[in-house]
Amino acid sequence: MSMTTGGGGSYSSDINVTPMIDILLVLLIIFMVIVPVTPKGLDALVPQPPKNPQKQDIQNDRTIVVQVMYHPGAAPTYKINETDVQKGELLPKLTDIYSNRAERVMFVRGDDNLNFAYVAEVIDIAKAANVDHIGLMTPKILAGQ
Repeated sequence: MSMTTGGGGSYSSDINVTPMIDILLVLLIIFMVIVPVTPKGLDALVPQPPKNPQKQDIQNDRTIVVQVMYHPGAAPTYKINETDVQKGELLPKLTDIYSNRAERVMFVRGDDNLNFAYVAEVIDIAKAANVDHIGLMTPKILAGQ
């Protein structure tokens, strides 16, 4: 900062930056308060293995997995929990399955060589059937590869 001394009574053309620094600090504090401390990421749902292997049938009733299988040169085939389903029957069957459920969670498993557009269609059909949470299942990665 510079100061003019002398009795000339003239005006100084230097900018007083103290009010600008005050405004800058106030804005900095405001933005620090507005911005959340922890960023929220994507919610990932992972199917859990059954705690009791003898109650595996009950677990399979709760977990709905729609599989999209790839066939070279042909349309993919669909399964709901190992039951073959035509693509046109997916919406009515999923609507029927989730009509009486409180937890509306579904998993989609697609083959490796499958175009993702087919998986996206299944996700759209599930949203139309009022499924709240849709998880994507990926192949298990072996350690050491």
